[in-house]
Amino acid sequence: MVQSEGLPARGVVFWPVGTGDSTTVVVDDLVVLQVDLHDMAKADDEATPEVAVVDRLIEALPLVDGVPYLATFALTHADKDHCLGFADLLDRVRIGELWSTPRLWREYNDPDAPALCADAVAFREESERRIAATMEAVKAAEAPASGDRIRVIGYDDDHGSHAYDELPDEYLAWPGQSLTVLDGHERAGVFEAFIHAPFKDDAASARNETSLSMQVTLTDETGVDGKVLLFGDLAHDTIMKIFDYSEYYDREQYLAWDLLLAPHHCSKRVMYQKDSDGNERLQLDVLNAFERNARPNGIIVSSSGVFPDVDVDGHNPPHRMAADRYAEIADEVICTMSWVDEAAPSPVVFGVDATGARVIRGDLVHSAATEAKSELAASATGRRFAAITAAAVAVGNAIPTAAVAAPSGAGPERVDAAVAADRGGSSAPETPVGFGR
Repeated sequence: MVQSEGLPARGVVFWPVGTGDSTTVVVDDLVVLQVDLHDMAKADDEATPEVAVVDRLIEALPLVDGVPYLATFALTHADKDHCLGFADLLDRVRIGELWSTPRLWREYNDPDAPALCADAVAFREESERRIAATMEAVKAAEAPASGDRIRVIGYDDDHGSHAYDELPDEYLAWPGQSLTVLDGHERAGVFEAFIHAPFKDDAASARNETSLSMQVTLTDETGVDGKVLLFGDLAHDTIMKIFDYSEYYDREQYLAWDLLLAPHHCSKRVMYQKDSDGNERLQLDVLNAFERNARPNGIIVSSSGVFPDVDVDGHNPPHRMAADRYAEIADEVICTMSWVDEAAPSPVVFGVDATGARVIRGDLVHSAATEAKSELAASATGRRFAAITAAAVAVGNAIPTAAVAAPSGAGPERVDAAVAADRGGSSAPETPVGFGR
């Protein structure tokens, strides 16, 4: 792939979408992996800036046979702030492959489980359609077509009652396994996703603790690589299990990170636990684990609303005390909703090329729209990373305009209010569970 003097050709974009996750991994001009989605325009709340994340993402995707094409969509877990807008995306894009986890079917089979949001139901139903299509292909001694592919990641002892039970192993994955194929495109040498979780022992745990967790490695043709850790909404105990298992089995290379996406939107439950008296006790083991596996100049990104000046007991993340602890172990802590400009936040753009793995800063990000327009016009697929970056910049730029039409309060505050509405209020439950539960 030819490099220009602009943005790298390969990297990860963290969109400014309030307290929720929308992470886009650009492997090359054709292959894009979307991890979670939070389309602010779909939130059922009058205070939400109606910024259409799905619209912008679709505009930036490659066209295959005249249709927008997303190689893979991975859902870490089925909370609303991780899948909002999925049904809309599915209707308008050919998604080659889904990455799902067993938790969807455990909740579906549990009459006492809280109802899933509409987009989570759409994801489960689409997963089941793909499972059926895959089984039909297997019976015909064929491979499923792009648009019918699925991979179920994780293990559940109750799999016998789940729709994916008879899928051949090639359509499954487990912790300890590396994946280099996205929708049939082998990208070994430039892309690797090492699966850390969900663990078999956590199958019946709270939804957050069943999050898909992985280390994504992107490698430039020169051999320079960049490593990103994605832990979904995991809390302390499960994160420590990941570190303990990987270190025990001499897999420390899969713990290394240049960029860590702060688990659970910068929740204090990653490094604080309450004692018997209800006091918050700092757990240094997880901070030490993060720090010893950080590569030089490691950066932590929180996909969240603006950090509060002071935490209020019982409120959902982001938490100031977590941000302060991260600042003690990382070179920099970045909040997606206050990066560069709090009124019109910029996406956090992590690029990998011959000069290194780094967060792209300055004019390069905001000139992405010009670069994307010229290079896409000159090529059938063009520079995908520039196009995705430009789309995320457009989302950030639209927040002040959308805020004018919304009720009083700052743009980020409206996003936080919408997220609180999604979750049923601003107060967090006593035990870590999924938002919207």
